[in-house]
Amino acid sequence: MKNKTIKVDYLARVEGEGALFVKIKNNEVADVKLRIFEPPRFFEAFLRGRKYFEAPDITARICGICPVAYQMSSVHAMESAFGVKINGQVRSLRRLLYCGEWIESHALHIYMLHAPDFLGYEDVIQMAKDHPEAVKKALELKKIGNELVTLIGGREIHPINVRVGGFYRTPAKAELNAINERLKWALEAACATVKLVASFPFPEFEQDYEFVALRHPDEYPYNEGRLVSNKGLNIGINEYERNFAEEHVEHSNSLHSVHIGHGNYFTGPLARYSLNFDKLTPLCQQLSKEAGLGTTCNNPFKSIVVRAIETVYACQEALRIIAQYEAPERPFVPVEVKAGTGYGCTEAPRGILYHRYRVDDQGVIKDAKIVPPTSQNQKTIEQDLRRYVTIYMDQPKDKLTWQCEQAIRNYDPCISCATHFMRLEIERE
Repeated sequence: MKNKTIKVDYLARVEGEGALFVKIKNNEVADVKLRIFEPPRFFEAFLRGRKYFEAPDITARICGICPVAYQMSSVHAMESAFGVKINGQVRSLRRLLYCGEWIESHALHIYMLHAPDFLGYEDVIQMAKDHPEAVKKALELKKIGNELVTLIGGREIHPINVRVGGFYRTPAKAELNAINERLKWALEAACATVKLVASFPFPEFEQDYEFVALRHPDEYPYNEGRLVSNKGLNIGINEYERNFAEEHVEHSNSLHSVHIGHGNYFTGPLARYSLNFDKLTPLCQQLSKEAGLGTTCNNPFKSIVVRAIETVYACQEALRIIAQYEAPERPFVPVEVKAGTGYGCTEAPRGILYHRYRVDDQGVIKDAKIVPPTSQNQKTIEQDLRRYVTIYMDQPKDKLTWQCEQAIRNYDPCISCATHFMRLEIERE
């Protein structure tokens, strides 16, 4: 008989403050709880009574790592409410802005949060002693992503140039051309990153997930598309709340999302990749093949490889958009304010980010709903931990601790958290 209690007292800002509890009884995992105890932030309540045009700037403050995603979901939802459609170069600039966010977010996660686990280092500072060039590459990649966000969004953190209908200002062709050579370097660095991370040792952990992501008929998804899954889901964004629900669980201040009638699901890079492999560029598909991935990936530990491939895609897409760019006549489409309800969903680095707003005929927000990707993945994180500990519960304490940390990092915790954010205690009865 073997009984253990695994406790992680504090998860430092993994989309909030939390802890992990795993109980093993009679060689079976009896309980798993990912406890989120950070106080609610009430952003949805803050938005009520504010004007529609304030939503992009307010929601951007929810996250300092993916503010573009919050702004894009916000503006798409408002444009949905007002019947506004964005096309041409303004739409392309939105994709370009998203490219910048993916590059900086993925680069930081791959090298600073995840790579030390695979290479056996306590943190990136220790890793830098033996792999200084890799860390320099990560910082340079992040810097280029930030430069792209600044160029389109006005500043690298919480951009100020995004508005409902488009942008306050659009860049000149020469401004975009100025970053071209930097992006070409980033593309080479991203390709090298795929080859590096594909060489890491990965635990055997193939799982049968329900992947949920956007799918667009013509492109790898950033801003638009239908919500699809590998289990038959295919809906418009406005149908999200008829198919997904948030549940309160006693051990968490964060709501858990479920696919109604199906249960937990998985959103993020693995879902995007597995549902949209055919929309990746030929280079990305070739790198995937060389990395040993198929057209789908069901091992969450290999998410680091998929993020690297998505970084390659973001660099290629940025270069493509810049090559075809011509400054539009107007930076935004005029908006006619009217009462209505709007829906928006875009692909944050961590996965789908859903917004819904109800506004009156003066453009005042009467109700708001925001569902971030991490809350959608929480049930799946718990399921992964339950299954992983079930398989590997006889491993030494240090190794089990290490790989439990990796299992949570697979979902890309906030970049501001400490690299080793878990303290694991195992009590044997």
